Amino acid sequence: MIKFENVTKAYPDGTVAVDGLNLEAPTGKLTILVGPSGCGKTTSLRMINRLIEPTSGTIYLDDQPTSGMDAALLRRRIGYVIQHAGLFPHKTIVDNVSTMPLLLGESRQKARTKALELMERVGLPASFAKRYPWQLSGGQQQRVGVARALASDPAFMLMDEPFSAVDPVVRSQLQEEFLRLQREIGKTIIMVTHDIDEALKLGDQVAVMRVGGKLAQMASPSELLTAPADEFVADFVGRDRGYRSLGFTKTAGAVAIGEEAAVQLGASADEARAKALGAWVLVVDGGRKPLGWAQPELLNGEVKRENLNLSGIPAAASGTMRQLLDAALSSPSRRGVVVNEHGELIGTVSATDVVKAIEAEPHLETI
Repeated sequence: MIKFENVTKAYPDGTVAVDGLNLEAPTGKLTILVGPSGCGKTTSLRMINRLIEPTSGTIYLDDQPTSGMDAALLRRRIGYVIQHAGLFPHKTIVDNVSTMPLLLGESRQKARTKALELMERVGLPASFAKRYPWQLSGGQQQRVGVARALASDPAFMLMDEPFSAVDPVVRSQLQEEFLRLQREIGKTIIMVTHDIDEALKLGDQVAVMRVGGKLAQMASPSELLTAPADEFVADFVGRDRGYRSLGFTKTAGAVAIGEEAAVQLGASADEARAKALGAWVLVVDGGRKPLGWAQPELLNGEVKRENLNLSGIPAAASGTMRQLLDAALSSPSRRGVVVNEHGELIGTVSATDVVKAIEAEPHLETI
């Protein structure tokens, strides 16, 4: 547990970066600090490991005030991940990751063994061990930064916009990988981001801060979307929060999934025309995994990959209302593809069916 008790940071020129902050990050959970520029997010984060000293108030780690701890020893208890990874450019990847275990007195062999295990855990192949940071992509460097923060097996982790310096595709991949990792390790984490979508996706709880370092609302992502505390929070979360809140609503069998007559890749144009519903037919592989949509009237010969429209995004039957609705809206046929846990076709849904289910069951189970 990390706890802020009436914490303030004021500077000699009168600037108040954080003002009377009261906040608790529960053990084993991910707490996200989000807010506009100048709201004291990063200052709050850095006060935890005393890179910045509070002017007043107390910060606790598991009921122990940090003010009474040796700063160097305090920082060794806390993993720290920053934007651009902050790697040592002159050290190999394995040496970057093993830095903290060596500082804590572990043998070089044990530290390197642990580093290689952590590289694998964050999705980096062992062949990267002898490379240098400049030989890795931005996303790979961020993975190294996370591995290095985990190397001392800290109970607490601080993350300052760790995924903001990479492109959107890599960022999404890193977020998914981090969620998987957190499910495995269950660290107490406080993370700073300026991206409300990232906060809602990753956080167990989200703290929205105002300019001047005041806490506007602390809530679960679902509660933040459905019950913002005031106009500031509502505006910051965004105008499409009703749609986004569907991302926290389980389908729970509420939407009827219709059968879909699909054809396999390589099927003849005649078969595709026979099975088409309207202008489109769904194409699957030999394992019944959806590949895309084809327009039979435009086919010459057999169904080929280059004939497929790939805009539809399949949704898992066990997923959320937002995923089902997005699957229907993104599909060129307006029939959203639904798959099982193995990615195999179950059937399709329409946006109308999803909306009817939402209207019929306004209190569907939330995640």
